[in-house]
Amino acid sequence: MRLRLFVLSVLATWLWTGPALAEKRVALIMGNSAYKNVARLANPANDAALVGGMFRKAGFDTVDIKLDLNAADMRRSLREFAGRTRNADVAVIYYAGHGIELDGANYLIPTDAALETDGDVLDETVALDRALFAVEPAKQLRLVILDACRDNPFAKTMKRTVASRAIGRGLAKVEPTSPNTLIAFAAKAGSTASDGNSQNSPFAAALVERLPAPGLDLRKAFGFVRDDVLKSTGYKQEPYVYGSLGGDDVPLVAAKPVIAGPQANPDSEIRRDYELALQLGTRDGWTAFLNRFPSGFYADLAKGQLNKIAAEENRAAAAEKARQAEEEKARLASDRAKKAEQEKAAAAAKAAEDTKAAAEKAKQTEEAKAAAAEQRRKDAEAAVAKALADKQAAEKALAEKIANDKAAAELAAKQASEKAQRDGEQKVAAVTPTQSTPRLSSQETAKLVQSELRRVGCHPAPTDGIWTDSSQRSLALFNKYAGTKFDAKQASLEALDAIKAKTGRICPLVCDHGFKADGDACVKIACRAGYRVNDDNECEKVQDKKPVATRDDSNKRDNERKKVESTPAKPQATGQIYCNSTGCRPVRSGCRLEDTGRRGGITGTSLVEVCN
Repeated sequence: MRLRLFVLSVLATWLWTGPALAEKRVALIMGNSAYKNVARLANPANDAALVGGMFRKAGFDTVDIKLDLNAADMRRSLREFAGRTRNADVAVIYYAGHGIELDGANYLIPTDAALETDGDVLDETVALDRALFAVEPAKQLRLVILDACRDNPFAKTMKRTVASRAIGRGLAKVEPTSPNTLIAFAAKAGSTASDGNSQNSPFAAALVERLPAPGLDLRKAFGFVRDDVLKSTGYKQEPYVYGSLGGDDVPLVAAKPVIAGPQANPDSEIRRDYELALQLGTRDGWTAFLNRFPSGFYADLAKGQLNKIAAEENRAAAAEKARQAEEEKARLASDRAKKAEQEKAAAAAKAAEDTKAAAEKAKQTEEAKAAAAEQRRKDAEAAVAKALADKQAAEKALAEKIANDKAAAELAAKQASEKAQRDGEQKVAAVTPTQSTPRLSSQETAKLVQSELRRVGCHPAPTDGIWTDSSQRSLALFNKYAGTKFDAKQASLEALDAIKAKTGRICPLVCDHGFKADGDACVKIACRAGYRVNDDNECEKVQDKKPVATRDDSNKRDNERKKVESTPAKPQATGQIYCNSTGCRPVRSGCRLEDTGRRGGITGTSLVEVCN
């Protein structure tokens, strides 16, 4: 019988671990701390060593740990890793260091990057897509983990070559295109991560704690990582995972093999010894039980049984003393002892009787306590048995549901395939007759070109079909940004076709100071109370400096006010704002400012608003 159990155990272990051993799993770990052009990061090198050790303990076939990589080293490491993933089932890349988001795309920053302008990002960094390309050949799981959402010092000093170019805070949201691909961020898109106050970042510490749990699905493991980081950072940093996996659990470490059969209750041995001691019912038996199990639920029950035995012993001793007192009283009475001795014996007998009654009462109390404890023990065992039965029923129901869902999915897939095959057999070819394009007049052509130029953001004036200087400037602006060379002096069908081919805005949207681009419109920058827009078009706190007013300052302000009221107002242009005697406002769409030298009989008023 023992031999049969041993063979079944070995067979179950082989069947459980066989697929896991057959999988080939590779990992590339990169940590950049020693940046040359900005301050050194304390934790990435430590985080890379910690996470790399975790993957090695998890049984990965290959774990390459690379520290402080420049741009050439990062590209070479990713290229070599891509070669190893072609024969791998699971491929993982972990990166700790600086990252940057530019126009919705994410980039990893090597240690030798300078990033003086936004254009340098394309030359001096490594795109996140390059890492996704490296893990793509893996057959079962592709995982990229980025602890690169720190506050980026490069973005603060970087010069922008295009005003409308967006440089985000943290990293941008990513949606993987390959199946079975997960991308884990240390902080949610658009937010930054903390480097922590210890040797490792909160994100790295949570990863090595949760990911290696045997049999734990990666999606649930990253959920625990999120909870741990939120708690350790005071709910300021929330990790996030992008991508999706199938319905099966995908653990980083396979669950330990379990042989089918009833599970042993860890308290069964204690309960068996307790029941033996209960049958024996002696002080020596309960003392031996407590020597072996000095604490716990059953130990408390055993102490109650000892108290019950002690109460019985006290009652028996009191009864013996009462008997002896009675015998002494009878002896004294028979011997006609002195009255004092008789009274003394009577008092002793009464005292013994009282002691006996107290001992009897104590015994009853201890028996009640022991009975209550025994009932609690039985209730606890019944609750454990019920919980075990409920768990087994829930597991059985879950297994049946998974099997039913799988059968329904296979049936739906089969029906969809048969329908697609029938539809493919019934499709027919359609022939569209060609039609000649009617000729357009020059005014109609001009109006169409103006309309298309307005659609791509190059023509702010009305679309009236009159080809003016404003229309010529609009077509010239389109040539500049679209790389075309159409004659701007006239509207042509060739230019119309080229403009129609553009699906989005071509000419950039330029906004005035105090405004920012929001899609195809400029919206005013709104700062919270106590802040104002500075020269860099950013909100900064207003310094509360209130000068002390004097009589001389008051007289000076009155003189300046009178001087302004006596001087004719002069229209002037400041950027895209037009000012005259009635006030200031933005220049209207389709209008421009021109220098006329003299207008309205007022010398010096040379800037006026002219509309086509």
